[in-house]
Amino acid sequence: MPPRVFEELVLPHLDAAFNYARWLTRNDGEAEDVVQDACVRALRFFPSLRGDDARAWLFAIVRNTWFSRVSRRAGRAEAAPLEEATDDSPDGALDPEALLLQQQSVARVRAALDELPVDFREAIVLREIEGMSYKEIAAVARVPIGTVMSRLSRARERLATVLKPSPLTVERAP
Repeated sequence: MPPRVFEELVLPHLDAAFNYARWLTRNDGEAEDVVQDACVRALRFFPSLRGDDARAWLFAIVRNTWFSRVSRRAGRAEAAPLEEATDDSPDGALDPEALLLQQQSVARVRAALDELPVDFREAIVLREIEGMSYKEIAAVARVPIGTVMSRLSRARERLATVLKPSPLTVERAP
């Protein structure tokens, strides 16, 4: 297929592919490497794309690229922790206290996601962050839809337990 078609079908999904790779690798630099390798593979195997669901197809390549990198590094740590994303631009919409609470919430959710087994984390990220359908997730992970549903359910249960609000301590006036 002509390169123009590749650019139109695959390249619009690069940001989402990077986001997905970052959740898999838990490291921005490694995620960039995975996406770069995946793009080379995608270009090479572009004729194997069937239909027009390039997003799920690209995500499957990103996933396979990551797994092949992990298997090559057997014996070493699976992945480094995700570097905290910082935004130095001031947020005029939130006061300092609200901004701090928001940052704490984001850090808490990120930590809870990082604690999930990779299969659960992958399912949650693809569904809740990337907005993929169960069918698309099944295609990316190469598992039956029932397995996707089970992983999502179990991941949500674990997240709900970990993220359950702690009872607030209310000080009483003397």
